[in-house]
Amino acid sequence: MGNEMRQKQKRKTIYAFIDSQNLNLGVLSQGWVLNFYKFYRYLSDQYHIKRAYLFIGYIHSNKKLYAYLKDCGYILIFKPTLDYNKYKKKKIKGNVDAELVLHAMINFNKFDKAIIVSGDGDFYCLVDYLHKKNKLLKIIIPNQKSYSILLKEFLNNAVFVTSLKEKLKRR
Repeated sequence: MGNEMRQKQKRKTIYAFIDSQNLNLGVLSQGWVLNFYKFYRYLSDQYHIKRAYLFIGYIHSNKKLYAYLKDCGYILIFKPTLDYNKYKKKKIKGNVDAELVLHAMINFNKFDKAIIVSGDGDFYCLVDYLHKKNKLLKIIIPNQKSYSILLKEFLNNAVFVTSLKEKLKRR
């Protein structure tokens, strides 16, 4: 058996589960814009992901964005959004937490390791479960200065998007 064949057999199946709003807003809060194509390439090159699920609120007027994200390689999982007013400004809410956890569990037996992209403490139970089952590869946290303290015990598995700014920013 050739060396290349042995490497393919050893390679683990890795899925990424991405909270798009946490990723996007976390990066924007630092004054830069993420290039989603470069981020997908980073996940592919660095971790050899088989699938990248991107959880995102659905807004009809964003069809071009969704087509672009699919072309980048993401599998989009949509959440219906809600419009509401806050301080006389129109806001749109599309919280994807439940969908991300659900899809991680639906796919649990299909992957060897998972990458969770979020700094949101609502994912503590998922991250903890994956860690206990030896299925957590990485947590990729968008903003090093603003993430949930609940994730602190998993920082040895963390990568901060801040440290990847030069590789991943949109030019």
